Amino acid sequence: MDDNKKFGDVSQEDIDKAKKAAPDDLKEKQPVNVMDEVFEWAESFVFAMFVVILIFTFFFRIVLVQGPSMRETLQDQDRLIITHINYTPQKGDIVVINSEKLGKTIIKRVIGTGGDKVVVDYNNNTVTVNGKVISNDNIREAMYNTNLFDEEYEVEENVFEYDVPEGKLFVMGDNRNNSTDSRRIGFIDPSDVLGKAVLRLYPFDSFGKVS
Repeated sequence: MDDNKKFGDVSQEDIDKAKKAAPDDLKEKQPVNVMDEVFEWAESFVFAMFVVILIFTFFFRIVLVQGPSMRETLQDQDRLIITHINYTPQKGDIVVINSEKLGKTIIKRVIGTGGDKVVVDYNNNTVTVNGKVISNDNIREAMYNTNLFDEEYEVEENVFEYDVPEGKLFVMGDNRNNSTDSRRIGFIDPSDVLGKAVLRLYPFDSFGKVS
């Protein structure tokens, strides 16, 4: 047999079979369509942004802390994430409230819920709920009576007693000497609660869970 004919007559079918059997790096590379890649990246980015917007519209909100009423737990200008989906305010929660009386949103801690008896005793520097003293390591100053609180609830000198009605909340700021809260504006309707603070976003060195 002629050697030239033996090795020179190669059909297209043989070439295709050789390509399929060859390693990937030996196969003929297809040209890259740059515009297709750009469109794919843009599509992924737009979808990701849509998901973020959806989440922060229906599940979370970012709020700004304004004022000193929650020091030392929260600081003025902190940025928080709050959640409101299927949320029922509980004692101890930090909540954002839409206060019609003050004409603005405020951030406070839930001290009592419907049926609770809250006693604020400025003589002994205590807040009790149903006879149990509540404590908070972030509260470092002794309370004093500013004489701005509703005297209707004063049961003895510098001792105020609040029976929280069903379907209402009693809230206070952790900075109790510098907080406009239920002691002045009364009980809060849960429908005015915009959500519970769950995470501090900013400042970054204080990033973390809020409690």
